Amino acid sequence: MKKWFTMVALAICALTLTACGGAPAKSAGSSAPKVEAPAKKEAAPAGKRALVVYFSRADENYNVGYIEKGNTKILAEMIAEATGADMFEIKPAKPYPKEYTATTNLAKKEKNEKARPEIVGTMPDVSGYDVIFFGYPIWWGDLPMPCYTFFEKVKLVGKTIAPFCTHEGSGLAGTDRYIASATNTTVTAALEVTGTTAQKNQDEAKKEVLAWLKTIGFGK
Repeated sequence: MKKWFTMVALAICALTLTACGGAPAKSAGSSAPKVEAPAKKEAAPAGKRALVVYFSRADENYNVGYIEKGNTKILAEMIAEATGADMFEIKPAKPYPKEYTATTNLAKKEKNEKARPEIVGTMPDVSGYDVIFFGYPIWWGDLPMPCYTFFEKVKLVGKTIAPFCTHEGSGLAGTDRYIASATNTTVTAALEVTGTTAQKNQDEAKKEVLAWLKTIGFGK
């Protein structure tokens, strides 16, 4: 009986250790940039040929008024300068209204209808690129619909997409997952920067861009 009791006690101890020992310890907070977890396994893009593709809108924007250069375009140019990547801007055939409210109303209608607005220009040949930096503002918790038009026109399967976005409080809003689903690609950790920072504090925006590039393998 005593031997049986000892064996039971040892078994209980073993189960307790298994349950507790498998949980990893949480690390302390860090000073990393605003980078969200990747939608798929992150690739190491160092040394790869890259293309910056972006959609951006100037004119009247939330919190920054009328602007000559879109918030996302500012980040796109910073990324291209830091990496030597080529650039391609997604331009709708019919420009969005200059007024903020009119644009948001139209953007909501397009989202609800799953519209695919026509975009202009010759689509880039992406066959020579390994990494696509893809930039956009957050509109109604999603990418602007012209971005989906681009995804349907340009096949990105086999590429690594590094998303970056501008917003005014929504953060990434899960758009990295939308990109992964729409393109069937590997998506790295994403960068999100407020439009206010991009317009009014470009030194800070550049710090966030460079820190993010380092995170995904493009920094020094």
